[in-house]
Amino acid sequence: MDELLQEAYCRLAMLDAFDHIDNPRAYFLSIARNLMLRRLKRQQIVSIETVAEIETLRDDSHPSPEDQVASRMAYDRVLRIIATLPERCGRIVRLRKVEGWSQREIAHHLGITEKAVEKQVWLGVKAVRAAWDGESDVALLSATDRLAGASRP
Repeated sequence: MDELLQEAYCRLAMLDAFDHIDNPRAYFLSIARNLMLRRLKRQQIVSIETVAEIETLRDDSHPSPEDQVASRMAYDRVLRIIATLPERCGRIVRLRKVEGWSQREIAHHLGITEKAVEKQVWLGVKAVRAAWDGESDVALLSATDRLAGASRP
C-alpha cells in the first residue's frame, strides 16, 4: 500500500502543470485507484484485503447518487412533517431551521418576542423529531396550539 501511494505521489509530481486539476484530493485518489486497478489486473489471484484497500481510497468528498437521493427524500420528509405543524409554529420552524433566519429576525418579522420564537422552535423541533421517529405526540401539538394562541399580540 505504501508503495502504491509513493508511486501516486511520484506521478503527481511529474505533471508539467496543475491548472487543469479542479479537485486535487480527488485527482490524487483517482491516480492511486487506477494504479491499484492496474496492479490487480496483473495478478491472477486478488485477495479480499486488497479489495478492501481499494475501498479506503474512495473519494468521499462527493456523496454518491444513492446518498444524494436519500438526503433529498429525508429533506422532503422533514418539510412534510413541518407542514403538519400548527400554522404559526410550522412557519417559525421553517424560517429558523430551513431558511436560517435568526430568532431576532423572526421575532421582528412576526411582531412577537424572541422568547416566543424560541419556545415555538423548541416545540416544533420536538414535534418533528417525534413524527420522524413515528411517535404520535398529539399532546405536544395541542400544547403548541395553546402556546401559539397565548403568544399572539
